[in-house]
Amino acid sequence: MTTAAQPTTDRVTVFPTCLGDLTMPDVVARTFAALRACGYQPRLAEDVTCCGQPAYNSGFDAQARRVARATLKGLSRTDGPIVVPAGSCSAMMILHWRELFRGTRHERDAVRVSQRVRELTTVLAERADRLAALGLRWDGTVAYHDSCHMLRELRIADAPRAVLGAVEGVTVVSTGVAPRCCGFGGTFSMRYPEVSTAMADATLDDATAASAHAVVSADPGCLMHLGARAGRRGDAPRVMHVATFLHEAGLR
Repeated sequence: MTTAAQPTTDRVTVFPTCLGDLTMPDVVARTFAALRACGYQPRLAEDVTCCGQPAYNSGFDAQARRVARATLKGLSRTDGPIVVPAGSCSAMMILHWRELFRGTRHERDAVRVSQRVRELTTVLAERADRLAALGLRWDGTVAYHDSCHMLRELRIADAPRAVLGAVEGVTVVSTGVAPRCCGFGGTFSMRYPEVSTAMADATLDDATAASAHAVVSADPGCLMHLGARAGRRGDAPRVMHVATFLHEAGLR
């Protein structure tokens, strides 16, 4: 597995992802607030769109390359760590861009950029002591949902829990004894809606059984899927991003 470089500077570039930019701008704004609270100097990546994951996961490599190339070009003009508030996009860029651009004139740039990508919670967890010193508080139980890409591809499990643990008053549990997929899977949820819905229900049922007041994750795709299902059911806990959770705990 490729290991992304550790931040060696306080200056970081934030790649908002297409979901963050178009559907969850509040998550992007709160990502900036969290990074600043930890002493980083974030700046927004310019001339970027999508990492190409939806097309790539559906087997459309040429289309994925075309979309990802624009983002690669924009990120190549930056330096230092690239922070991504999405586990699945982080995995795509860290692990799969090399394969996607292999044999093309963009391969070298893809390798260089991928080595600079960091998933948000890993960056925040390195300065969790600064978060803890802020006196943030959120009274209640949250069920943390491990996204498939973040847990199984990037092997990131401790970092988000360390971030949540920096907040006073909160009890952190997991959604289920064994981590399960939320059912989103990009186009999977469109191709197999019944299976996708059942998987979302299982995750939300786990959170309800744990008496969780909220489901927290670090992947906008999972949050969009689980949030939509929770809203339709009307009996499930709220769903929010880690950065949103920190905001609710008092981080500004």
